[in-house]
Amino acid sequence: MLSAIILAAGKGTRMRSVLPKVLQPLGGRPLLHHVIDTAQSLQARQTVVVAGFGLEAVQAACQHHSLVWAVQAQQLGTGHAVAQAIDHIQNDETALILYGDVPLIQTGTLARLVDLVDDVHPLALLTVHLDDPTGYGRIVRDASGNMQRIVEQKDATPAERAIAEVNTGIMAVKGVQLRGWLAKLQNNNSQGEYYLTDIIAMAVADGFMVRSTQASSEMEVLGVNDKAQLAGLERLYQAEQVMALMKAGVTVIDPARVDIRGEVSVGMDCAIDVNVVLSGKVVLGNNVSIGAGCVLHNVTLGDGVKLNPYSVLEDCTIGADSRVGPFARVRPGTVTQDHAHIGNFVELKNAQLGSGAKVNHLSYVGDASVGAKANIGAGTITCNYDGVNKHRTVIGEGAFVGSNSALVAPVTVGAGATIGAGSVITKDTPDDQLTLARAKQVTIATWQRPVKK
Repeated sequence: MLSAIILAAGKGTRMRSVLPKVLQPLGGRPLLHHVIDTAQSLQARQTVVVAGFGLEAVQAACQHHSLVWAVQAQQLGTGHAVAQAIDHIQNDETALILYGDVPLIQTGTLARLVDLVDDVHPLALLTVHLDDPTGYGRIVRDASGNMQRIVEQKDATPAERAIAEVNTGIMAVKGVQLRGWLAKLQNNNSQGEYYLTDIIAMAVADGFMVRSTQASSEMEVLGVNDKAQLAGLERLYQAEQVMALMKAGVTVIDPARVDIRGEVSVGMDCAIDVNVVLSGKVVLGNNVSIGAGCVLHNVTLGDGVKLNPYSVLEDCTIGADSRVGPFARVRPGTVTQDHAHIGNFVELKNAQLGSGAKVNHLSYVGDASVGAKANIGAGTITCNYDGVNKHRTVIGEGAFVGSNSALVAPVTVGAGATIGAGSVITKDTPDDQLTLARAKQVTIATWQRPVKK
């Protein structure tokens, strides 16, 4: 049986932010969310989060996760933090200790670590070899290679500082031994803190061999202490996400200039140009092309969809073989059928477009249903808001709305109807007929253009 303990109580002073460190964003989600998701992928009985600074904010940010909370009111070291959670840990289970600011740890690595723990070997530690181990606790082993203890950088001798194998802080420990060792921790060190790492020496003193396994890469165990490290980790994370897309068959023009901030699923033969941002849940069909500078959030694109550059789409679905942009904005609630055209500087909101419908230029279509093969001319708007309530516009199949028309909702344009350019339509129009709504054109012969005084 397994329980996960995630240490997330620190303020993160070097972040220079009112936001707790574990809520700083990586890939569009808080650091802590990444760790929680990984822990819960191991099917742990429970996930205990030890929080302190910004407790209410941390709890609010994690309200959709199933968690047990422990509070570390004073930050007195990692051993003290784990002690706040120990009452939630059963003696016969394994406690997996993780860190809320180490977000890229992988499920497979943790599974290997947990598998090392049994009744004979109650403690296993994750280590990593670094070219520059500065700042990390060093793994001290005996002549036979058995782990003896961990020495922190500030307490290490010159010989110990030369050791390249370092402690990641991530460990798996049997509950009964963890409870006993935590009770024996002392804070007689240069920091005056209770180091969790001291339990390594305690385990050895009790006659146990401490097992260890290596992280698959340094990236997995990198922590975050300031905005520069956060930015560096973001680049590593993004490279990993984009690599996964390319392995799935996506053509990415420049992997360094695509950001994935959510979950992306793809069909075959998709292509993504530079400076594209995909967030939330994005689903791409086959043969989808996304132009430079596009931003998508919670979007589904059907087969053969082409997004031209600098289009912004949010909470919408675009049907197969449709064209969007350039410089289009598709807002929440919009759904198009196949072969729709949404052109440059067009904004759609809560609109439904039928098969082959076209809104090609400079138009706003909000709270509207547009029938199949209808054509909406440049500069047309649906006047959907009366200052208090939203109203709907219905445009029938095959209708043609001339340029610079205003459709004042609630209103229905009949199937096959034609609206003359420049019309302000306030009443329903019949099917298959031309409707005009213009003032009479006049010329005033005596009018003179004003001159500057």
